[in-house]
Amino acid sequence: MSDEQSLSSKKSYQTQLSKRSWNTLHDATESASRYHTPEREAYQPPQVAKREETNILRAKILVAVIILLAVSGVGSATYILVQDQENTNFENQFAGYASEILTVSRQKADQLFLSLDAFSASIASQAASENALQNTSWPFYAVPDWSIKAERLAKLTGVSDATVSLYPIVQIDEMDEFNAFAAQAVPKWYQESVKNENTDMTAEQFWNKTIPFIFVLALDSENNVQAVPPTGINESFPVLHTYPLRFDPQLGIMTTMYERATLGIFISQVNIARALRKPTIGFTTLIDGPTPFPGSQIMQPIYDTAKTNEADKKMVGVTLIRLHWLDYFKNVLTEGEFGIIVVLEGACAAQHSSGQEEQLVFVMSYRIDGQNAEYLGDSDLHNPKYDGLGVEDIFVDLGVDESQLPEGSCVPVMTMHVYPSEDLEKSFQTNNSVIYTTIVAVIFIFTSLVFLLYDYFVRRRQTKVMERIMRQDKIVANVFPTAIRDRLYKSQRNQSNNMDLHNSDSNDGFEELDFEGDSNISGGAPLADLFPSITVVFADIAGFTAWSSAREPQQVFVLLETIYGAFDKIAYRHNVFKVETVGDCYVAAVGLPEPVDNHATVACKFARDCLKKMKEVTFKLEVTLGPDTGDLDLRTGMNR
Repeated sequence: MSDEQSLSSKKSYQTQLSKRSWNTLHDATESASRYHTPEREAYQPPQVAKREETNILRAKILVAVIILLAVSGVGSATYILVQDQENTNFENQFAGYASEILTVSRQKADQLFLSLDAFSASIASQAASENALQNTSWPFYAVPDWSIKAERLAKLTGVSDATVSLYPIVQIDEMDEFNAFAAQAVPKWYQESVKNENTDMTAEQFWNKTIPFIFVLALDSENNVQAVPPTGINESFPVLHTYPLRFDPQLGIMTTMYERATLGIFISQVNIARALRKPTIGFTTLIDGPTPFPGSQIMQPIYDTAKTNEADKKMVGVTLIRLHWLDYFKNVLTEGEFGIIVVLEGACAAQHSSGQEEQLVFVMSYRIDGQNAEYLGDSDLHNPKYDGLGVEDIFVDLGVDESQLPEGSCVPVMTMHVYPSEDLEKSFQTNNSVIYTTIVAVIFIFTSLVFLLYDYFVRRRQTKVMERIMRQDKIVANVFPTAIRDRLYKSQRNQSNNMDLHNSDSNDGFEELDFEGDSNISGGAPLADLFPSITVVFADIAGFTAWSSAREPQQVFVLLETIYGAFDKIAYRHNVFKVETVGDCYVAAVGLPEPVDNHATVACKFARDCLKKMKEVTFKLEVTLGPDTGDLDLRTGMNR
């Protein structure tokens, strides 16, 4: 027999054997069609990755929240601390300003009263000496060098615009004699004052504007103001000396010889000074330019002797200083220190014979800016929001015994209240709170960016490791059933725990298996189980040896890969465990690693589908692998 006949006979035999196998398998599977063919569960990646990703995401969210809270907390704390520090600096600085203002103002007030007392005492002493030599007495006494002495007194009091006046007490029967005395004394005083004060008018011009007798102002029948002798008074208080020289441009006359006994506040102060034998203070309205504003007038009695212990000494006149307290607040602070509000409050209670008490209150507000001061108004004009920071102290208290006061009169106690203003507070407010808070936020943001950058590199590394492990796990899942794979992972983890490996941080049994080394991959005893009821399926490609001998290795590989890949899919669908492939032989088993009741039926179905798929695959491969590829057939066998 020739080789061609022998090959034809072999192919005919294989074809008949394949048909018989197909018919047998078809009949068996049809009779077992009532049984359900279990499908193998699709490959599921280990859930550890997803759980770890979830845990990591939660941890990152937690860290982000903590960082956000930390930024908010630290930033808010920094802002509040800097603001508190600025407020503390503002309050401390204001307290220093207030203390300085109170101290300097009280010193000036004390100096004012001491200077006025010394001035009056020197006048009394000098008058007593000259009167003794000239055999004269009050009120016929003119103070020599009045302008110079009064100017020095004004400087000592610290009030630049103060008016100093001398009022001798003139009895009614002495008025004509006093008028004649004044006509000689006043021009001399004018000459001294003009020389000392450098006035624009001469002494003669001043005298021409002077009424040559004690006078008061009254309206005539045509409502014109005219100077007339006073009437209805018990004693007279004419102006004999004044510093500086004052000329009333509205009336066109000098205030010299003007009678004060008709003024109620003046006579009230005279009565108080006479009763207490000490200086007294009152409030009046001062006119400096077009705007009048409240001021004070301080009266110091002059006695006929300078001795302080004389009980029967007689008051012969008074020295009066009229001032506004604005000058007291000038030159108190240095340049650059501004925005201090000072409120002067004078209050006293006058007792009347009816038993009623009359409260007298005077309020004046000032603003101090460095070495300058400004009068604000005759009320308390400080900002109420600074009430808690206000500092107050007694400014002037003459220590009056109220029981000695004449009826219906009182001596006020002056209190000074010092408050800050919004301008002063704003001068201590800076952008430091915003700057420091921004710096803190930038530091946290920079730290967060560094953390994110580090997390990016860690995640990239973890992704690469995870991809490698997933590929390995998929390979293991294809090689081993899920149960075997899980047992391998568990065995590997137990071995790692026993060896106390530093990097053993998995809690789900998902670790990279160690396939190297001399020991088995389980790290312990071999994995072996008994399966009493299984069916083993053998599938062999008929004609493969002859076909492959005429083909390139690459073509052989394409054939086997295509056929076995199709068989793998069928096995996966029927939950058939692929054991191995040896050359052109495909070995599979049903009933392991998980028992299957109808394992024989499943094996038949698997073999049937493999035979069918074999025909489809070889038919398609004839185009690329040659026409005789379709002649290949599949032989199957099963063993229970």
